[in-house]
Amino acid sequence: MIKVAVIIMKKLSCLLFVILCSLLLNIACAQTNDKTAIRKVLNQQIVDWNRGDISAYMKGYWNSDSLLFVGKNGIRNGYKATLQSYKKGYPDTAAMGKLNFELLQFKRLSPVYFSVLGKWYLQRSIGNLNGYFTLLLKKINGRWVIVSDHSS
Repeated sequence: MIKVAVIIMKKLSCLLFVILCSLLLNIACAQTNDKTAIRKVLNQQIVDWNRGDISAYMKGYWNSDSLLFVGKNGIRNGYKATLQSYKKGYPDTAAMGKLNFELLQFKRLSPVYFSVLGKWYLQRSIGNLNGYFTLLLKKINGRWVIVSDHSS
């Protein structure tokens, strides 16, 4: 009787180990897929910015009054206010320059939230600029969008 119980416990332990490994692998794959999707959003923003298309660049942001942008000129609430601020601050391609990001850290905060820390660079004929950013991205309707951007 004891031998049977030991055998059953060993088999259950092995089964639980296999299930746990499978779950961990699925989580790791999901995180890799989400990071890839987020990188794609940010890379598209670079392409759109470097084409001089701020409206297309803004597609990486959540089109909502709840979007939060914090920059050197203060706090902007909402998609429209953020878009207007970008257009005012970067009225032409000379002011926009060429954008690049260095992505320093990705942190999954939950199944639908990621934090991204990075550095931005603008190479411009009128003087280069650079700084850091912290983005909060949320997966909404299967799409990763920036819901909060703190750039300095």
